[in-house]
Amino acid sequence: MPDLRAYWRSDLLVGGVLAALLCAAALLGPWLAPYPPERTWDAAAGRLLPPGSAGLAVELRDGRTLLAESVQPRGTTLRLLRLGRWQSLAGAEVSSVHAVSFPLGTDRYGRDLASRLLAGARVSLRIGLLVVAITILLGSLVGAAAGLGPPWLDALLSRLTDGLLAFPRLFLVLTLAALAGGGETLVVLALALTGWMEVARLVRAELRRLRGEDFVLAARAVGVPRGRLLMRHLLPLALAPVIVTAALRLGEALLAEAALSWLGFGVQPPEASWGSLLAEAQASLAGAWWVAVFPGLAISLAVLAAGLLGEGLQARLEPHSRG
Repeated sequence: MPDLRAYWRSDLLVGGVLAALLCAAALLGPWLAPYPPERTWDAAAGRLLPPGSAGLAVELRDGRTLLAESVQPRGTTLRLLRLGRWQSLAGAEVSSVHAVSFPLGTDRYGRDLASRLLAGARVSLRIGLLVVAITILLGSLVGAAAGLGPPWLDALLSRLTDGLLAFPRLFLVLTLAALAGGGETLVVLALALTGWMEVARLVRAELRRLRGEDFVLAARAVGVPRGRLLMRHLLPLALAPVIVTAALRLGEALLAEAALSWLGFGVQPPEASWGSLLAEAQASLAGAWWVAVFPGLAISLAVLAAGLLGEGLQARLEPHSRG
């Protein structure tokens, strides 16, 4: 009978649950978000409200919204307590009054932080998954060509990979960002084009090890085509360490996106990502801790989930690596 306690404590399960919760939050974000993420709730009275804040939203017919602590009707006028002072509005100016709450507070523009955090989850996780997918694809293609190709091709691709690895990755990313500008597409391409080299070396090493196995020599002896041998036998066996690498790469991509957004080359406002939320938070960090803590916590949980998934997958796909 399996040890259920060990199962529940396993890295793979904990990482999988965390990853599933984050993906669910990203996918269901438009329905879970209390308000539109780009909506400004009274830039004066609604900015930097702490978590758990609530109030009354007074919708005006000219499209503006005023946040009030209290509202009292007085005949044809409406008195509202806003910014610690009472002021009066003509009833004809008001279209509606309704209660609002901000569970995670608001940012310096008066936008609901919870809504922007959910919107940012979609962007950040999309960037991370695209980066990992392109990185694994490019790395696998180059590694397969080097590992199974003729010696001259192996030497050429290996020297190219080693040459690119000699440059600091941050330098390459910032160079691409400076040449192409910011934005989500730039982040994906910059991180993918500078991150495939380690995957290529891993795939090459695995294929070079596998091509000397008896089953490969027997398949070649009976005339199995090289492409079929690669796709049906060699790559599936070589992908076990690549899958582990993919999980770990996801966490790296999320951290890199946050760093690029902090430097101004990432996702551009008003679009939200976890990295851009952190970048916006630096202007208000001294008096509003929540604008940085919650996006930072989201990134930390995502990186933790990726790390636990990688450890759990390594323990199961590469049992010889344990102990």
